Amino acid sequence: ATPPALSESKGHPSLRQVLAEELAELEATGLRRQRRVLESPQGTRVKVDGRDYIAFCSNDYLGLAAHPELIEAAREGAARYGVGAGASHLILGHVAAHHELEERLATFVGLPRALLFATGYMANLGVVTALTGRGDAVFADRLNHASLNDAALLSRADFRRYPHLDLAALGRLLAASGARRKLVVTDAVFSMDGDVAPLPDLIALCERHDASLLLDDAHGFGVLGPGGRGTPAHFNSGSPRLIYMATLGKAAGVFGAFVAGAAEIVETLVQQARPYVYTTAAPPMLSVALMKSLDLIRADEWRRHHLRNLIALLRERLQPGRWRLAPSSTAIQPLVIGGNDEAVAVSEHLARMGLLVPAIRPPTVPQGSARLRISLSAAHSEQDVAQLVEALREVEKES
Repeated sequence: ATPPALSESKGHPSLRQVLAEELAELEATGLRRQRRVLESPQGTRVKVDGRDYIAFCSNDYLGLAAHPELIEAAREGAARYGVGAGASHLILGHVAAHHELEERLATFVGLPRALLFATGYMANLGVVTALTGRGDAVFADRLNHASLNDAALLSRADFRRYPHLDLAALGRLLAASGARRKLVVTDAVFSMDGDVAPLPDLIALCERHDASLLLDDAHGFGVLGPGGRGTPAHFNSGSPRLIYMATLGKAAGVFGAFVAGAAEIVETLVQQARPYVYTTAAPPMLSVALMKSLDLIRADEWRRHHLRNLIALLRERLQPGRWRLAPSSTAIQPLVIGGNDEAVAVSEHLARMGLLVPAIRPPTVPQGSARLRISLSAAHSEQDVAQLVEALREVEKES
């Protein structure tokens, strides 16, 4: 029988009927997403739904997600600390491995303190809501990750968005603001476009207008800069105003995120960041694996060198006609198709050829800019990239 809460009442459609209509609309507009089932370790060669593919769709930029040394480190961590942390950090869940990893991360990025979060989404929510509120203002690039937008809305601060990478517009907004606190939030490497925020100019603006800067380096950490130390190291640029967030499930190959910055900032997050205070700590065995990952990131410069070569190879050989390869010097290479249905069709055609490249559609990207998000990894070979280029040429001719 239909539960009373979901049945029609006084002629109004039930919740299930409304949701069914909304799902049908997503289907009709080419926006309904489907999950694939990964049956193998993450990597460039994967088994999905019973079939083998070459994958260009993960954020495992350095090919560390299934690295045997990380697997062994996780085993050792589980043997020493067990599987679950069992409590929040402020109760009894802050394990020695967490503490040591935080210290190593702070040293790695050259900032006074670091704080672990379960995910990058939670880290961004924690920072923005702990540091701003009513009477404050948050200024955000229009193409920022959804977590930064959600964080700004949740903070109840005045939320202002500026056109993508338009620092003149940002400067005008900052100058006109009379907010008590001003916080600029931006992706470092933009997750769907692959372009890089001009960090030195952003820092100069923040210093001129007495603002702080939250830099989301989810896609730059481990990949950019000497030793993989991220976007600030890439630009050799820093500031006491910088609040640095990076994730640990992409180039680092494991899971989680951290925020680094001035000691006063980090201690405030410990005391007031709700996504930190009110959640169980991540399994400590992951911190043991991440310490090994940091060692590999620091030592294996060949991974970044090979990745840069693959990026150059793709951009040199892929010269689309109707489609557009957006400008990007990072591992994220967006091939803009335009229409939702065509982007999905191209992705499905490539899948039939044994190549996984995801179609990204609104609202993740602006209307009319549906695309293939080609993600390159140090684990790809030049032959993998050549095979993808040839397949894309073939599909474009046929479509």
